[in-house]
Amino acid sequence: MQSNRFMKALHLFKVMQLEKSAKPDVMKAAIKKMDMQSSKEFFAELNVLTHVHHFNLVRLLGYCIKDSLFLVYEYIENGNLSQHLRGSGRNPLPWSARVQIALDSARGLEYIHEHTVPQYIHRDIKSANILIDKNFRGKVADFGLTKLSEFGILPDPTRAVGTFGYMPPEYAQLGDVSTKVDVYAFGVVLYELISAKEAVVKAGAATEFMGLVALFEDALGQPEPREHLRKLVDPRLGDNYPIDSVYKMAQLAKACTQLEPQLRPSMRSIVVALMILSSSTEDLDIDALYGNPALANLMSGR
Repeated sequence: MQSNRFMKALHLFKVMQLEKSAKPDVMKAAIKKMDMQSSKEFFAELNVLTHVHHFNLVRLLGYCIKDSLFLVYEYIENGNLSQHLRGSGRNPLPWSARVQIALDSARGLEYIHEHTVPQYIHRDIKSANILIDKNFRGKVADFGLTKLSEFGILPDPTRAVGTFGYMPPEYAQLGDVSTKVDVYAFGVVLYELISAKEAVVKAGAATEFMGLVALFEDALGQPEPREHLRKLVDPRLGDNYPIDSVYKMAQLAKACTQLEPQLRPSMRSIVVALMILSSSTEDLDIDALYGNPALANLMSGR
């Protein structure tokens, strides 16, 4: 066992030199370095990404243990979603690209929630953990906080870890873990895609803050929600977005961020909703789609 680890480590030192090579067919790799105190997160991520493979999940190429901990991933050219939404020097993502990235991310999460045994719960879904490739397709990354559970069995309460602003109340306050923790966080990401705002925003005084969930719920609760939503849409989009599509995405995000976890949709339902949102065909037959194994596999990226 230990010998195999060192053989992999030796191989990965060669992988780490790839970017230095002058060969035209070289493959780039991204390397994440962690200190020895982060071994729990390191082995959690290693455990998930050596068992789970999907187009919308970042691919692990290997690992290395020597003085520090190293994880070697496929190289993702365009950074993360948070950088695209709020970073300077980048062109704004068109609305169609935002819907596609949402769909890609949902497919990745659907896969670990519903197509793997055991089932995995990411526990740290946020815009910074959604990577954007050269074709502006989304890939879920950073599985260091992932928790696995026996399929269909709710895990025992645990210590809440994650990012403030993305954690649902049952998890932040009680440590209750289920796939609906990821669903809630994904709803916050949908609000981010609409507004390009942080998960927690300033409200009035410098010391007052409001979650993006509360901000959007207030807008959606108004007599003319679409008009109030316009005020929250990323200003860099100008008028280049369909307000009906924005409204539907906001409604989906609201469903994802319901206080009661059992009221939140499954990632499978979210994938279907986003497929409809990204399609010009409004009369898509959902039952027929899931009744067709070939289409179901295509939708899951397999």
